[in-house]
Amino acid sequence: MLKSIKYIHISIFLSFFLSTTFSFSQKPVLTAKEAIFKMVKSIHELERLKYSLKIIERGKKGFNHYESSVKLNRKPRKIYLYIKGIELLWVDGWNNNKAYVKPNSFPYVNLSLDPLGSLMRQDQHHTLNEMGVDYFASIIEYIALKNMDHFDTYFKFEGEERVNNRPCYKIIIDNKDFAYENYTVGDKESITSIARKLHISEYMILEVNPKLNDYFHILKKGQVLKVPNAYAKHVTLYIDQLYFLPISIKILDDKGLFEQYDYHFLQVNPKIEDAEFTKTYKDYKF
Repeated sequence: MLKSIKYIHISIFLSFFLSTTFSFSQKPVLTAKEAIFKMVKSIHELERLKYSLKIIERGKKGFNHYESSVKLNRKPRKIYLYIKGIELLWVDGWNNNKAYVKPNSFPYVNLSLDPLGSLMRQDQHHTLNEMGVDYFASIIEYIALKNMDHFDTYFKFEGEERVNNRPCYKIIIDNKDFAYENYTVGDKESITSIARKLHISEYMILEVNPKLNDYFHILKKGQVLKVPNAYAKHVTLYIDQLYFLPISIKILDDKGLFEQYDYHFLQVNPKIEDAEFTKTYKDYKF
């Protein structure tokens, strides 16, 4: 009898020990809300980035694919890009705020180009102004704050995955109310100003309004446009577990894939010499 009681005590002790040990060894359960606002905080505190970026964007003739190597300083804003032999340098307040570009084709001379101009925009969704992680963070933060009372309806935490060779948290943003509505153009508004005001994509405005030629189409006050009521219908977001920065963003609308951005070889706050944001830097060929 005493022996049986002893075994029972041992069994109870082992069960308690194993259960407490297991619970202490587990990571704290993260919610979608915590992950999103930790990401926003990390982006606001960010100083510099180095990364390789892979882009897929829906264009007029199918999907466009781009790859670039990026050096970015947030404040003051400085950007160096390398894209298959093309080099680009943009520094806030320098070169009349134009991008300094070395093309790898005709005319084979360095050019100073307006980042918002037609030559640099062409069929692309975004400009140099949206380069980095700030722009999409502002979109996601806007969605989160707008839907705080129904956060769990829109945002879902879907565990952990390894993406772009990094351990990540997976967040799904599902906007079941995604639709198009009428917007009446106000005084001196442009496609871009409307997009920024409503936190939506200007490229999507072009897509659903075929009569608009391009980003520079002059709008008239009182003109009625179709606009989406949100930036996306569905977003799959992967947040790096170490840095709490977005490592992959996949955006869908009612037609399917709209755009996708994948960050590889991410370096957060690396040492970048001031000279690396000048056209005379030793490793560049401007």
